[in-house]
Amino acid sequence: MDTIVYGIPNCDTVKKARTWLSEHDQPYRFHDFKKDGVPTDRLDGWIDSVGWEKLVNRKGTTWRRLDAQTQAGVQDAASAKALMLAEPSVIKRPVVEWGPKTTVGFDAGAWALLAGR
Repeated sequence: MDTIVYGIPNCDTVKKARTWLSEHDQPYRFHDFKKDGVPTDRLDGWIDSVGWEKLVNRKGTTWRRLDAQTQAGVQDAASAKALMLAEPSVIKRPVVEWGPKTTVGFDAGAWALLAGR
């Protein structure tokens, strides 16, 4: 199983997630949104798997910096996808692909089950 962690390296939650994976001898590959961009083909899969509502981080600083019109314009998967591609930092992190399963955010208990621990 190829575990891929998507996020931004200086994000505190991504740091916790990567530390957890390393401490539990869980091999993974890291995909940096800032350097490598948001993979458009994967984004469609994430939206199908977890829903655009879970992917858009409405509590983060990037969301709060957006003007009211832009925020109000995010009403469906297509508008959310356009925003996430334009502003990758608005994606809740980390997004982790555990083979066919995708999770968003860090949850040590759920991760232990997914990692077979």
